[in-house]
Amino acid sequence: MSILETIKNRRSIRKFRPEPVPAELVDRLQQALIWAPSAGNLQARKFFFVYNEQLKNELAAAALNQRFVAAAPLVIVACADRAIESRYGARGINLYAVQDVAASLMGMMLLAHDEGLGSVWVGAFHEDEISRLLDLPPNLIPVAMAPMGYPAKVPTAPPRVSPAEAISELY
Repeated sequence: MSILETIKNRRSIRKFRPEPVPAELVDRLQQALIWAPSAGNLQARKFFFVYNEQLKNELAAAALNQRFVAAAPLVIVACADRAIESRYGARGINLYAVQDVAASLMGMMLLAHDEGLGSVWVGAFHEDEISRLLDLPPNLIPVAMAPMGYPAKVPTAPPRVSPAEAISELY
């Protein structure tokens, strides 16, 4: 599949089959995360791979009771690291570290789709509760979660705006 086909065919998956993600595929997902670009190559991000059923249920509760979070065989919690602030100040922590996490997650989600896995970006959650559940140090800020597994159901493509609506070309 071409990269553009992968981008166009990826869907947000909220229904997962119960089988686990194989270890060799988990390794590839981890590689995709760490090879994403980052501001100043500081790599100000940290990822937690959650397999524990009780913890996944607690994460789902903290994510406004989005039960599909707990149903996924794997939940990846992506955090920004405040350490970037020492180099880039407030803009580093408020923007660059979040962009770093977003770039990592998007690359990983595209790889996951290409490998037959499904995932969904979850940004709606109580940040303080996620921090407590994972016992995060003060320098880590939860940015997003990505439930991951083999899709039980793949939704149809949602409509997209036209390029003319989304893009302005300036010459």
